[in-house]
Amino acid sequence: MDFGYAGSILWVDLSSGKTAVTSSTDYRLFLGGKGMAAKIYWDEVSPAVRAFDEKNTLIFAVGPLAGLPVLGSSRLEICGKSPVPVPDDKFCYGNLGGTWGAYMKFAGYDAIVVQGKSERPVYLTVADGAAVLKDASALWSRGAIETRERLKEKLGKAVKVLAIGPAGENLVRMAIVLAEGDASGSGGLGAAMGSKNLKAIVVEGTNRRVKVAQPERLQELTRRFRRLRGGREYPELVGGVPIFVKGSGTKDAPCFGCLGCFRRDYQAEDGRSGKFMCGSAAFYIPQAQSFYGAWNDVPFYATKLCDDYGINGMSVELLIHWLQRCYRAGVLSDDSMDIPISKLGSLEFIEALVRKVSLREGFGDILAEGVVKAAESLGPGARQQLTDYVSKNGDTMAYHGPRLCVTNGIFHAMEPRLPMMQLHQATGPIHHWLQWAKATEGAHVSPDVLRTIASRFWGGEKAADFMTYEGKALAAKVIQDRQSAIECLILCDLLWPIMEVQHAEDHAGDPTLESQVLSAVVGSAVSEEGLYRIGERVFNLQRAILVREGHQGRDYDSLPDSWYTSPLKRDMVFPECLVPDKDGKAVSRKGAVVDRGGFERIKDEYYELRKWDVTTGLQTRAILEELGLREVVQYLEPRSLTAESNEEHKRRLEPQDESPPGS
Repeated sequence: MDFGYAGSILWVDLSSGKTAVTSSTDYRLFLGGKGMAAKIYWDEVSPAVRAFDEKNTLIFAVGPLAGLPVLGSSRLEICGKSPVPVPDDKFCYGNLGGTWGAYMKFAGYDAIVVQGKSERPVYLTVADGAAVLKDASALWSRGAIETRERLKEKLGKAVKVLAIGPAGENLVRMAIVLAEGDASGSGGLGAAMGSKNLKAIVVEGTNRRVKVAQPERLQELTRRFRRLRGGREYPELVGGVPIFVKGSGTKDAPCFGCLGCFRRDYQAEDGRSGKFMCGSAAFYIPQAQSFYGAWNDVPFYATKLCDDYGINGMSVELLIHWLQRCYRAGVLSDDSMDIPISKLGSLEFIEALVRKVSLREGFGDILAEGVVKAAESLGPGARQQLTDYVSKNGDTMAYHGPRLCVTNGIFHAMEPRLPMMQLHQATGPIHHWLQWAKATEGAHVSPDVLRTIASRFWGGEKAADFMTYEGKALAAKVIQDRQSAIECLILCDLLWPIMEVQHAEDHAGDPTLESQVLSAVVGSAVSEEGLYRIGERVFNLQRAILVREGHQGRDYDSLPDSWYTSPLKRDMVFPECLVPDKDGKAVSRKGAVVDRGGFERIKDEYYELRKWDVTTGLQTRAILEELGLREVVQYLEPRSLTAESNEEHKRRLEPQDESPPGS
């Protein structure tokens, strides 16, 4: 029996209009979610394929816990070749909540795989085993929110809709997909979806029962999870900016089957409502408050503009920051852009910016290529305004940078996009430790608690000292493996892992809870180490995909030069730049830079822990085979993309001594 799984994968060929169904059993080695999607991508997408090619493949996948109540486990992972990573198209992923993923599973599928390209705009309907492509010409050029509402009016309120807006249709590189409940998936995959002329996917599932092997055990674990996570308080401010709004006009808006977090719906004075939280809420609040002098609905309208046009608000935040610098430097003006940058913070400005970028109108066509390419096209003056605030891949601001938290350098260096969920694991408990350091009433993460958390979740107590490079390589590996496993299950990173517990005696969480839940659902014992091993397998598969697509190992595992040379002035998430030292005392990281030698030493240690080659950063045949990735070895080795084959390749290229014997 398929405990935890729907059991099937839906394959859709947009070029022919044909669909097929296969078993998902063959992908269980990768568990689900990101692992299942990455394996399908490895099998289906050639490294020569570009993001907007017909042969690109988009995979929408959920995990074995999707559809279960309370646990926050119904998220959706989307993988495909993306136009976002700089400088070339590469494998990327988006992760979103809401209800859509659960209902895809209720419709009978663990994954939907979309290939080919339709000759005309279409949308896909999936309902209880039946999949049909329908004409979407009347929806083309409509906003993602408008598309969702029109389809629900036509097909019934019970359906769940995932759609793109005009930004995706116009191949804007930072285009998103928007699903039910304004859940958004970034990574540029909205543009890849638009390149296929696929406007939306509609799912409707009536079988809402997920088969569980040990239901009583799962109920026991769910009650425990509720006790550990129930009543948790979230910081209202991050970087001095409110990440959610309470009060009249707002209401809780949890994703499907979730205990809840700070996710909220906001209602503006004009009656419009929608999700308004975290980065999507915060990105325009400082500018709007500065322009208008008081709180108003403009930041909410800015969020809904991005959602409806289908563009990543965090990428728009980066554009705004760069445009503002260019304006102050005299590089750009209202007239040169036909965008009122002088009115930054106004509704007029954000409406013009989002519209022109999404429709590729005028100067917006330049911005639609992303901030890095836009700066390159405008010359030295514009390039000079790109400094240490830009993430390595140029898609967002550089949140949670390694000048503040050394461990995060590995994450920034290795991922094809901003690795926010890994970054959260490395810095999440610090929000609570800061409250203790400031003697806030009710604060519970003392230095002793933080060291216990480090031992259980970061590989050792040394990781709790943010002033050294010791213990950070192990912390990075442990976090990466755990997060890869979490994205296979798929669990929400606002709730998992449970590192700190407000209402518990020692205030430190239990890292075995995820594996216990999985074991109860699927009916076979999975240990904490076994779950991390699955995460390690999936992480190595992603690494192999990136290497196959041009990532050249150690030399590419790098950080922006400015992070080595520009002293930290203010972190966007931790503006005071306070972190704990070895004694748990608060120390400021202002003025810190990444030590180049120290970071290279971390990489040495990290590669050894990964059982990769230290000199090249390439994977070894031994670890890939150990993880059950023999087919990966068979592809990489003949192309000199494993450590052993690379060494052999270099030896063949070395000049040979052709002098006569005995000379």
